[in-house]
Amino acid sequence: MSSVLSHLFRLLIARLGLLLVPGDKRDAEILALRHQILVLQRQIDRQKFTATDRTVLAILSRAFDRRRLNKVMLTVKPATVIGWHRRLVARHWTQPPQPRTGRPPTPAELRRLVLRLDAENPNWGYRRIRGEMRRLGHHIAASTVWKILRDSGREPTPNRTGPSWSEFIASQADALVATDFFCVDTVTLRRFHVLFFIEVDTRRAHLAGITTNPTGPWTTQAARNLLMGYDKAIRFVIRDGAGQYTRSFDDVFAATGGSVITIPPGAPQANAFAERWVRTVRHELLDRTLIWNQRQLHRLLDDFVAHYNTSRPHRSLDQRAPNDDSDAAVIDLGQPIQRTATCAGLINEYRPAK
Repeated sequence: MSSVLSHLFRLLIARLGLLLVPGDKRDAEILALRHQILVLQRQIDRQKFTATDRTVLAILSRAFDRRRLNKVMLTVKPATVIGWHRRLVARHWTQPPQPRTGRPPTPAELRRLVLRLDAENPNWGYRRIRGEMRRLGHHIAASTVWKILRDSGREPTPNRTGPSWSEFIASQADALVATDFFCVDTVTLRRFHVLFFIEVDTRRAHLAGITTNPTGPWTTQAARNLLMGYDKAIRFVIRDGAGQYTRSFDDVFAATGGSVITIPPGAPQANAFAERWVRTVRHELLDRTLIWNQRQLHRLLDDFVAHYNTSRPHRSLDQRAPNDDSDAAVIDLGQPIQRTATCAGLINEYRPAK
């Protein structure tokens, strides 16, 4: 600010000096100065004005008639000087930004607790969660709970009256069976369709049949054959929407008190247990050999299902086979181990030697 005042003071002295000069001489000196400025202007591409220069010129422009700006201002346009003055006035009257005040941010531990209550109780809305928070000693507004859920991509007022698909499967696993087809192509390019069932809780697999033409009546009869030797109650059967599963197929299980659940189109993950079994049988057996005919395929699959149910360890069963007793005795480390080949020598089984 002191530099601005010094500039104004020098201009004022120069102004007084001009008043002491006679009129003709003063006009001649002004013309000489103006001409020198024009010469300098031709040598400079673009003038650079500092903030102080703009302030001085903007203040001086208010001291004379604006209609003479074109004659007085030689290095800048009159509109530029007027704009400088407007910005100077705006800065003078503009209030500095005030610090924002409002509700303090929600502590991270409260946010985690809200999200935990929502995850563990999917049928609760944000008001129910807020009530539970108050019972736990945390006074939090319902709108805050709503915002926490919305910011996390969750629905604050969910219409979740039933369990999720994974919760449903976990709660009904002891009476849940999944079924599906998979295809096997022979060396002569003949295609066989294999129907199987798998128990979700025990992972026990059942080979239902092999055919080249999986029609609705054939699939229905295969379901009847399965139930003839099945000693457990089946409450739900998960299947896809393939045309082989007809109404008569569903009626076979409905007659024993079961219900058939059809998964959505294009959603194989909804029948994940059956899909995983297909991957296992392909990886461990079918991808390692060539199939010549139906008899060979049937023999290999029978052996594999027996191996799968009696000898193959499963991670979900704590490394036990589906038919293993949960209280099986631990084998003595000093006892000899015997290897037995199955599935035409493709898979080895190990048991303690007798």
